[in-house]
Parts: sequence; C-alpha cells; structure tokens
Amino acid sequence: MKWITLILVSLCLMLQYRLWFGKNSIPDYVEIKQQVADQAQSNANLKQRNSLLIADIEDLETGVEAMEERARNELGLIKEGETFYRILPSQE
Repeated sequence: MKWITLILVSLCLMLQYRLWFGKNSIPDYVEIKQQVADQAQSNANLKQRNSLLIADIEDLETGVEAMEERARNELGLIKEGETFYRILPSQE
C-alpha cells in the first residue's frame, strides 16, 4: 500500500509539473490566448480599413464628386474662375 501511495503521489507531481511548466502548459495557453485576442483586434481593424477602401473605390468608379474632391485635396486643382488661397502657418 505504501508503494502505491508513493507512485500515485509521484505521478500527481509529474502531471502538475507538466501542467505548470511543460509544453502546452497554462502559461503557454494564456500567452496564446492573448496573441489570438491581439490578432482578432488586428483583423477587425483591417476589415474596417478594407470596407473604407472598398467604399472609396466604388465612389471613385461611380461618382464624379469623389474624383473632383480628391483632385482638389491631393493635387491642389481648382475650377475655372476660382481663386486659390494658401494660408501658411506662422514662423513662430
């Protein structure tokens, strides 16, 4: 009976060691769980960005207003008869 108890206690200690310090242990699980949460957040951000880009592409393909707005903002183009004023920040 003494040997069986000793063997069972040893087996329990070995299993506890593997649970806390071995491969696929609880700390590994917690770390991987955090990595999955971070990746899910990154995926959500990328999906939102993709949605905005798709909407922008569709707007550029179908509407003239989007092309005009982009030309005004990015290229500084103006319509005929308009006056363009550029306000520079102070040098202070």
